[in-house]
Amino acid sequence: MRPEVEEQIAQWRGYVHRRRAISAADVDELEDHLRERLADLVAGGLDDDEAFLVAIKRMGDLDAVSREFASEHSERLWKQLVVVPAGAATGGTAPWRELAVVLALAVGAGAALKVGLALLPGDALARNAALLVLPFVAAYFAWKRRLTARAVAALAVPYAALAVVVNVYPFAAGPAGSPGATAVLTALHAPVVLWLLVGLAYVGGRWRSDGRRMDFVRFTGELAIYWTLLAIGGGVLLGLTVGVLELVGVDFEPVLGDWVLPLAVPGALVVAAWLVEAKQDVVENIAPVLTKVFTPLTIVMLLALLGALLTAGGLVDVDRELLILVDAILVLVLCLLLYAISARDPLAPPTVFDGLQLVLVGAALAVDAVLLTAMLTRIAEFGFSANKVAALGLNLLLLVHLARAAWLTVGFLRRRRPFGALERWQTHYLPVYAAWAAVVVVAFPPLFAFA
Repeated sequence: MRPEVEEQIAQWRGYVHRRRAISAADVDELEDHLRERLADLVAGGLDDDEAFLVAIKRMGDLDAVSREFASEHSERLWKQLVVVPAGAATGGTAPWRELAVVLALAVGAGAALKVGLALLPGDALARNAALLVLPFVAAYFAWKRRLTARAVAALAVPYAALAVVVNVYPFAAGPAGSPGATAVLTALHAPVVLWLLVGLAYVGGRWRSDGRRMDFVRFTGELAIYWTLLAIGGGVLLGLTVGVLELVGVDFEPVLGDWVLPLAVPGALVVAAWLVEAKQDVVENIAPVLTKVFTPLTIVMLLALLGALLTAGGLVDVDRELLILVDAILVLVLCLLLYAISARDPLAPPTVFDGLQLVLVGAALAVDAVLLTAMLTRIAEFGFSANKVAALGLNLLLLVHLARAAWLTVGFLRRRRPFGALERWQTHYLPVYAAWAAVVVVAFPPLFAFA
């Protein structure tokens, strides 16, 4: 086949593979059928391009093919939840070996947090929690992707520098002995920087690849889903255990608080990362459903927030806690947008749901504009502070991100731009958030006298 036809087959294969009811082995089988049809049609006198179009047409509707495979092999969807195909997970590594590595890292993450609980005071523990746990997630992907010693060192250097900053800076205490503003900001922003390092391990060092970065976005969303499912299931199991033991006169709560939760919560993060990586064919069936359910609900919530902010009176008088809460909601909206984009088939034409996404972005932009106005008004009235500058910077980043996303979405809906342009904007802009988080962690404490 000519290179152009091979590229068309590769695009078709990627399109089929995104129908996650079809496993990788099934995609191979379908590709074999496609190539057989191509060979027959070329032998019958058609050129390569004509043969490709006719063969694709005769393959039938892909959604119907997906449903057929799902119905004929439905037991796979259950088996894939708990069974890793031999050699599929790590390119030839035995499943039991990967499971042993995952469990060892999970125990290590739990033990690290337990040691931190024993040795560090509350404010220091908050700043170090991500430093204690996330390296074990990064270590899993470093092992799985077989990173070179040089690549591991490239990840270890910024990690060590961040650990030094977080623990050497002389953070001042706040009112009544509570943590100061810069200490709280450090505790909130350090995990963002560390998650970028996890992302570098996840993509195997190929951070310049747009596709791999979007894979990491999808992984992040699915990790949140799996971790939440594990937390709910574990919470129910622990609740039943506590209830049963109380009935027989055993007080299990001290053990639960001192040992089980400190070990289980970080350990579950590593296990969830492994499950997402091993069960991509199943998990990605969830993504389109979640985005379609929560996008309209989020639009309603944003419109309600916008109304509340506009009717709250003077922007100076808007409650500080309300501004912080709305900021958190905007971040969640951005996460929903990224997850929806990562789960969408980039080759599909515009749909009604893409229009809903534009409404979501527009509502978020309106809320962000009101929020920025309120923040600037408060700064003009009361002056600068570490919290205000950090919040202002985040909202400016969100404004640029959402405004460009809205512009590209309009172009896509009008069929003037491909969906890939919107995807690339997300992946190219994400490192900006990590860079801002690094500025907050490294520069804000000395700039604001560690207060």
